[in-house]
Amino acid sequence: YEGKCVFCRIARREEPRTALLPCQYEDLVCFRDIKPDAPHHYLVVPVEHMRNCKTLKKEHIPLVKKMMEVGKSVLQHNNFSDMNDVRMGFHWPPFCSIAHLHLHVLAPASQLGFLGRLLYRVNSYWFIT
Repeated sequence: YEGKCVFCRIARREEPRTALLPCQYEDLVCFRDIKPDAPHHYLVVPVEHMRNCKTLKKEHIPLVKKMMEVGKSVLQHNNFSDMNDVRMGFHWPPFCSIAHLHLHVLAPASQLGFLGRLLYRVNSYWFIT
C-alpha cells in the first residue's frame, strides 16, 4: 500500500467519490475511468500495489486473467454483450498516467474516437493488449 497512490486509496475505499463496481474477487477492484474514451470505459486494479505492466512476471498470468474476467463481467453487468467489440490492455511505461497496474476495459471499441483509437491502439509502443 502506498498512501500517495490514488489507486491504492481507491482500492482501500478511502476515496468516497469513486464508486466501486461489482467485482467477484477481493484482491481486485473495478471502477469507471474519470476520462472515458468509450461509452464503457472501466479500470480493473489489483488491491496490492504493483507499479505497472512491466513488473508482471509469468506467475502473474492468473492475475491478468482474473482482471480480464472482471472486465468482461462488468461489461455484461452493464448490458454490453458483444465481446468481439471490446479492447482491453495496459499502457506501457512511460505512457502510464498512474503508477499502479490497471487494466483498461473499453467498449464498444468500434466507437472509440480518433484520439481514443490512437491512445488504445492494439499492441502499439504505448498500449499492449
